[in-house]
Amino acid sequence: MLPEADFMAKIEALRVACGFPLPVSSGARCPSHNAAVSKTGRTGPHTTGRAIDLAVSHGQAFEVLSVALKSGFFTGIGINQKGGGRFIHLDDLPNVSGQPRPTLWSY
Repeated sequence: MLPEADFMAKIEALRVACGFPLPVSSGARCPSHNAAVSKTGRTGPHTTGRAIDLAVSHGQAFEVLSVALKSGFFTGIGINQKGGGRFIHLDDLPNVSGQPRPTLWSY
């Protein structure tokens, strides 16, 4: 599965606005892999090609979060800033039953 081009244009605009690289720790996933690595099972946000996890922490995580919120591009933002493997999840999924948007959560 490949990420959706219009979603990646939003990520590129975010990268330009932040002014630093945005390493990807997870992007588009096939349903089988998503089920193996996520509680969202075979139909989670990453299976849509419209979700990404960016490996940022500390000051860069703050900047990504700030710019992402100001952009209005993203409807789902997840934050994991504890321990190893820190990241920020971003998606632009629509508001549907069982997955209300916009929303913010922590891991």
